[in-house]
Amino acid sequence: MNEEFSEIDVERIEIENRIKNLMWTVSGDYSLDIVPDVDSFRISKYISLYDAIKQGAIAGFFDREELSLYIVKKVFLGADEDYLIYISQMCLDVAIGERICAERAGVRAIRMKAYEDILEHNFQSMSTSFLGEVKITLLKRELGGLTASRARVAEAVELIESLRGETDTRRVIGIIDQVYNRYVDKDFEKMHGSLEDVLSVTLEELSEYNWRDFLKDESFDEILENRLNTVAESLSDISGLSEGGGRESGTVIQNKVINYTIDREMEDKIFNYVELNYGRSFMSRQELTRQDIKLCTGAHNNCKLYYTEGILRNPVIKNYRYSMVSRLQHNNYMAYHKNHRVVKKNIAELSNELKRCLNLRNQREFIPSDSGSLIPNRLWRIGRVSDARLFDREIIKDNSEFVVEILMDASGSQSRRQESVAIQGYIISSALSSAGIPHRVMGFCSFWNYTVLTRLRDYDEPASSDMKVLEYIASANNRDGLAIRAAVDDLVCRNEDNKILIVLSDGMPNDNTVAREGIIPPKPYTGYQGVRDSAMEIRRVRNNGVSVLGVFTGREMELKAEKMIFGRDFAYIREIDNFAKVVSVYLKKHILDY
Repeated sequence: MNEEFSEIDVERIEIENRIKNLMWTVSGDYSLDIVPDVDSFRISKYISLYDAIKQGAIAGFFDREELSLYIVKKVFLGADEDYLIYISQMCLDVAIGERICAERAGVRAIRMKAYEDILEHNFQSMSTSFLGEVKITLLKRELGGLTASRARVAEAVELIESLRGETDTRRVIGIIDQVYNRYVDKDFEKMHGSLEDVLSVTLEELSEYNWRDFLKDESFDEILENRLNTVAESLSDISGLSEGGGRESGTVIQNKVINYTIDREMEDKIFNYVELNYGRSFMSRQELTRQDIKLCTGAHNNCKLYYTEGILRNPVIKNYRYSMVSRLQHNNYMAYHKNHRVVKKNIAELSNELKRCLNLRNQREFIPSDSGSLIPNRLWRIGRVSDARLFDREIIKDNSEFVVEILMDASGSQSRRQESVAIQGYIISSALSSAGIPHRVMGFCSFWNYTVLTRLRDYDEPASSDMKVLEYIASANNRDGLAIRAAVDDLVCRNEDNKILIVLSDGMPNDNTVAREGIIPPKPYTGYQGVRDSAMEIRRVRNNGVSVLGVFTGREMELKAEKMIFGRDFAYIREIDNFAKVVSVYLKKHILDY
């Protein structure tokens, strides 16, 4: 049946097509999809058209996803979304304005008419707020009008206008963050951290925000992608005239009784979600359950273990998380190639020291004795000294083989130094391979009630597998004691007599599990409780005959916790250039003292 369109429908379609075509032409990306604001077109076609131009320019000049993700993370930490987007709109408009006018004839006229319409229709509402005054000043400056009357407004305008012609997405984000912290929420950094802390928020932490939403049929990446698209579209809206009142962002399960009974259906959904975001496990559900029963006891009661080779190696689907991890891994490889010479030098130094230590263990050593091989030049001692010891006895050294377990803290606190930690793990792994010592490399983090162990390299794999260590990704929390217990459970089953555990961590165990309906939460694992449990686990490992070395990758202020966990056997790496020298001192001690 044919459907007849009214004149209004036809007009609406024509307007939508005009707006979309304009955006596609400017961006050069015909895959971009927006919902055109036809209603605003009827109020002012210039505002609507310039909005489409801005959307295309933002997509063409900047990383829209990075911009949107910054805003989502900042809001997650407590920022007011309306204020943040309002500031972002002004900053992006300044950044792209002159560039898009220079590249596209006719854009300048549309831009000027859009500014005039905004001032005509909304001057009164904007003039009642500080950021509104800032926006009025920016618009008037472009139109050749007066500068700001208030010093504070002029200061904000100058900061925003420092982005004129800017092409670097990260710098734009930096200025947006400065404006928000300086003029909207002066206590934000004190309460929630710097821009670096904002950008360090992980996808797992974002999923904690409304965790039940991510267990529905719609996957986390679809929900997040929709959210990012909504934010991205709002960034171009120069007609957004209200700063907003700070919408409340509700957190789930507040001020209500939590049902801690086990819900099997909920457990399955959580398992599937972990699988979706960390890759399929190389163990069956039955094997994982056996590991849980065996190892998740005491302080780790109600925890679960998940063993995987990572989302890139065995994904369920190639989702948003897969793309994010791919980019983070690429950063590791780029850092490796940037520091290639230093890395190779450290590998050579460390492997040579390991080989030297192993050779020393195999050298013949003799000590004076009252039995053994007679030494003729000591015969003069007979009757002259009380302890003649005329013989030398050969010391039979333990020449049994070594095996090493490398356990890398892969929690979100490591994200700011992820590339450095990945390179440190790679250096140790490559040096051990060069020395012919079998070893395994595992990353660990805790997500919800799961401790995820990612096998980056297995014991008996060839040296070429060392590069897989650069797939190390930092996210979520860390329950160090359980990860150590699980790693050593495999290590002690190896046939080699001499076993060494190397733990790369920041000395700050932190698994602050949020209460959820349908599952029994593990005990709190933060601060002193986490440090104490990790230290006790290390003590148990040593009592089982395993040597332990801690490689400290955190900040100097956290050294106290590292000392509590590892005692004297830890190496503090300040600069990657000295990595081999520092680590070799400790490894040499462990090898020669065995």
